[in-house]
Amino acid sequence: MIHLNLTAKAANTYDAIVVGSGISGGWAAKELCEKGLKTLVLERGKQFEHVKDYENATKDPWEIEHRGRLTTGQVKDHPYLTRERVYSGFNDKYWIKDTDSPYTESKRFDWTRADIVGGRSIMWGRGSLRLGEQDFEANAKEGIGVDWPIRYKDLAPWYDYVEAFAGISGQAEGLPQVPDGVFQPPMEMNCFEKAVKGRIETAFPGRKMTMFRTANLTRPIGERGSCQYRNLCDRGCPFGAYFSSNSSTLPAAAKTGNLTLRPDAIVNSLIWDEKAQKITGVRVIDKHTKEMTEYYAKIVFLNASAMASTFLLLNSTSTRFQHGVGNDHDIVGRYLMDHHFHAGASGTSEEFADKYYYGRRPAGFFIPRFVNLNGDKRDYLRGFQYTGFSARGNWARGVAELGVGAAFKDYLTEPGPWQMGLMSFGECLPYYDNRVVLDRSKQDAWGQPVLQFDAEFKENEKKMRKDMDGEAVAMLEAAGLKNVTPFNRDSFPGQAIHEMGTACMGRDPKTSVLNAWNQVHAAPNVFVTDGACMTSNACQNPSLTYMALTARAANHAVEELKKGNL
Repeated sequence: MIHLNLTAKAANTYDAIVVGSGISGGWAAKELCEKGLKTLVLERGKQFEHVKDYENATKDPWEIEHRGRLTTGQVKDHPYLTRERVYSGFNDKYWIKDTDSPYTESKRFDWTRADIVGGRSIMWGRGSLRLGEQDFEANAKEGIGVDWPIRYKDLAPWYDYVEAFAGISGQAEGLPQVPDGVFQPPMEMNCFEKAVKGRIETAFPGRKMTMFRTANLTRPIGERGSCQYRNLCDRGCPFGAYFSSNSSTLPAAAKTGNLTLRPDAIVNSLIWDEKAQKITGVRVIDKHTKEMTEYYAKIVFLNASAMASTFLLLNSTSTRFQHGVGNDHDIVGRYLMDHHFHAGASGTSEEFADKYYYGRRPAGFFIPRFVNLNGDKRDYLRGFQYTGFSARGNWARGVAELGVGAAFKDYLTEPGPWQMGLMSFGECLPYYDNRVVLDRSKQDAWGQPVLQFDAEFKENEKKMRKDMDGEAVAMLEAAGLKNVTPFNRDSFPGQAIHEMGTACMGRDPKTSVLNAWNQVHAAPNVFVTDGACMTSNACQNPSLTYMALTARAANHAVEELKKGNL
């Protein structure tokens, strides 16, 4: 006689499972819970509570061990993370340990991964820009990659919806390439920026310099306070002034009583039920005990971050999906994209020597895309935008000086000249052969295969980069800055931390992984709404689009459940 532990299975059964608690996972949890679904959120990172766990958020540098500098041991344990500057002693507990979770590279790829509840929503740059109609149409018009199965009008009301809840400060400008949204009042430009803005817009009609649209509150929302202008955002904001899962969506989900959150839960694969002919749940490895547990649900949302969600699709093999869920046509893992950057220019000015500014504003300004639009034609496709910041030089400018005595000390108490920099973010085309695959020759600390990256920026991006620093120089010089110096350093996929595209949306199951509602074509009760779903990457910061797509997909999922279609 066979004894089935039905009680244990029932205890592990929910209406919905969400994998990941970052920007898109938090939204999935909120929407599904508020619509009445008992929802399990699985997060591989450690428990991390809003305010309580921001242990360095209000400390001065000298109160933190080594003043935030990394030890040789930390560098050794984080060989990938230390390639960029996001990882520091101020937030070292927030990041994954590379030596436990390695990956391999056919070509260099910098994969930045969090290890906490809330994921990278705690440390993100908060840029919140809409994609425009030209971004959804470009692939089809140019015959590149896969055609988006939606257009701007399909996502516009969902942009409105998530902006109102998240709180986006910004200035309406009436530019179709970066549509206006539901904005709180923008942060204010300083006097120098206002002058530069006027000169650039006069010298280059059609270009616009405006305050960056950012998920930093300038007016309180509920229990979340407004920005305090400390510019310590990547340590966690105890005021709740910037949008994060921990301060916003997860608390909203918890208030419903429908949320179950399990940290330290490494999702290994999706469960295919041969009898039911559908995905019925997920297998989870306990981070500490390494014990495997199965959880079940009617629908599964993959929001583990683009590469981690792609790993789950590829690692979920069965008699039905021998090469991974949704991968019947070898599309999962392809069209890997990221923005390319590290190109622009900087300069100085002796103007406004008697002016200063208040606080440490955590957001700069930006100049939206202007190339290959409105009759402008370049020798490459798509375009780029600039983000910028200005400040007056501080005492550190004296580090290279040889001064001594009272006069030198007095010199360092006065602010230096105004400085301004422009850095561009350029679009990467969706290339079929830019991809990530499973590397089964190597394992992580939990016995799982690792990802292998094989992606690069190609000729179109290289041509674009010549304009990315050249146009920056032209604008700063036209604005009257001196000592204008271009920069154009190496940029590798992954460095911009906007990786996306490896489970793209499309109309045809033979050329795409997801449909117009973010459902896996071959497994419609599985939704992917993080960066993996993107069909092109535009040049705008992508997180707001992930939020809107997630809210839209969650609404559709619940409607389909009610109809009995899932």
